[in-house]
Amino acid sequence: MSRLPHASSSVVPGAHLRLDGVSYSYPGRRVLTDVSFTVSAGQRVGIIGSNGSGKTTLLHLVAGLLAPTAGTLAVSGSEEVRIGLLRQEAPFSPDSSVTQALERAVEPARRAAVRLEEAASALAREPEGIEAAAAYSRALETAEELGAWRTDARIAATVSGLGLACLDRGRQVGCLSGGQRARLALACLLLSAPEVLLLDEPTNHLDDDAVGFLVEVLTAWRGPVLMASHDRAFLDEAATHLIDLDPSPVPQAVAGPLLEEGPGSGIGVLRHTGSYSRYVVARAEAALRWQRRYDREQAEIARLRAAVRDEHTVGHEEWAARTEVRAAQKYYADRNARVVSRRVTEARARLEAAQAEQIRRPPSPLEFRLPATPETGCPAAACDDGPDDPVLVATGVGVTGRLAPTSLTARPGQRWLVTGPNGSGKSTLLAVLAGALVPTCGRVNRPHGDRVGLLAQDGGLADPVGRGPGRTAAQAYTDLVGAARAQEVPLTTFGLISPRDLDHPVEALSLGQIRRLALAALLADPPGILLLDEPTNHLALDLVTALEEALLTYPGAVVVASHDRWLRRRWSGEHLEIGPGAGLGRRSTGGPRSTLCEARVCWRSPLLRPAPGAG
Repeated sequence: MSRLPHASSSVVPGAHLRLDGVSYSYPGRRVLTDVSFTVSAGQRVGIIGSNGSGKTTLLHLVAGLLAPTAGTLAVSGSEEVRIGLLRQEAPFSPDSSVTQALERAVEPARRAAVRLEEAASALAREPEGIEAAAAYSRALETAEELGAWRTDARIAATVSGLGLACLDRGRQVGCLSGGQRARLALACLLLSAPEVLLLDEPTNHLDDDAVGFLVEVLTAWRGPVLMASHDRAFLDEAATHLIDLDPSPVPQAVAGPLLEEGPGSGIGVLRHTGSYSRYVVARAEAALRWQRRYDREQAEIARLRAAVRDEHTVGHEEWAARTEVRAAQKYYADRNARVVSRRVTEARARLEAAQAEQIRRPPSPLEFRLPATPETGCPAAACDDGPDDPVLVATGVGVTGRLAPTSLTARPGQRWLVTGPNGSGKSTLLAVLAGALVPTCGRVNRPHGDRVGLLAQDGGLADPVGRGPGRTAAQAYTDLVGAARAQEVPLTTFGLISPRDLDHPVEALSLGQIRRLALAALLADPPGILLLDEPTNHLALDLVTALEEALLTYPGAVVVASHDRWLRRRWSGEHLEIGPGAGLGRRSTGGPRSTLCEARVCWRSPLLRPAPGAG
């Protein structure tokens, strides 16, 4: 690699990860069923699927944190395979320092260097000793694999590449922001150079430069890489294969009664070689073929059922034998009964075969939608404000050490995209606009008193009534919005939570499902000013696209802070780019970006346009 002295995985060439028929069930719910695939050395496999489909569960199974209900997992490579997992939540002790966290990550390399020195000294004392020579050879091999001589350089390059170069190494981890802790966790994982690399949403807190650094590291990684991500641009660049955990057209008899219909109830996996952009097209075509096949099979089953019913009669019901001889009547009656019996048996056999072989019903996908007021048909968000009348005016707002003075004016129906590198103050700006943080300079004005709603970047669910653990998703929604609002606008209105998950405890939901629940609570009474901080984090790819499209029709003002390159490529509203040391936000009408403090207006309409290479 050209720009960083980074040690790739120490895996032996040819090492690979193998899953064979792996299944896993939580109490009352089956998440993964008959999952089989391999990840060879040098392959980078992206795991995709709806929220709750089992992506994080699958990574935890591979990491050994969970034991499969059925099936086997195996990793071939060195004698003692090291598996490294990047979790969605940083695993650090809040009392440890940044230096301590980094040194813990490179401890194997440090030990390897010490052991090599000791082996060299022992060999110098006994130059003819066979055991001393063998020990030195083993120590040298380990040190080379772990890059023991480049440890300090790797730390510097990794910290810099992930945007942590300016971080005080003596600072306690508990004093870092959520984004800084996430990037520190990623840095420590890469520095530890495991043989199998498992990444859970690795780009959630990375800016463009940091994502580029990560892609460069992964491209040179020698071991198997398995990564769950909702970052569409990252999957396009980094993944060599995709594994889809969403349902596929397996026979209904295989699905069985325990597998509820809905997203996340797949059996097996679908493997795709190629970019995410191509996968989107292939998946849409596969879904259409699935639906057509299901419709054909159901039509055939309906025809066979009718045949079973009709075959009970042969000829005309009013038919009677021409002779009145009793023996003749009995002969013809028995022959007719045999014909009827044979035809009914054949029809039933065909029906049973068709029913046994029929594929499962295609799951009804969740379709995100905004609630509407009966009177206006639009969300209850400042519909009475004039189109040119500002609803939010921020003038030179800044927070010492976190946000340089920035200005922004938003009107109903106007969309602002706030971008900038990590540490530039995007989240701080949204907190100031929401009134959750008092600026040290400047002021925020809402001329008409419009309500502000903020979807925080990593905010959990509030517990306003102190119910604590055990709340179901439906109960949490009612607690957050109130019983009257929950009855008027049920949680099912939004298409964010599958009906099968409404009665699941909140603690059993994935981070993506919890974020969907928080979004539903925010939109139950849509605010006139909607603030979204990294709205695509943890959200499944289908919802991300639907959310982007929903912004087209939101009548209130919308301010989005995002690192999502896919979203940014398609954005055609207002654009404010901020950076450390930026002055007042300024607007221009196009042209290339020249500085990190420039604010500009991009394309006007439509708000979103197809991403390059999206097919």
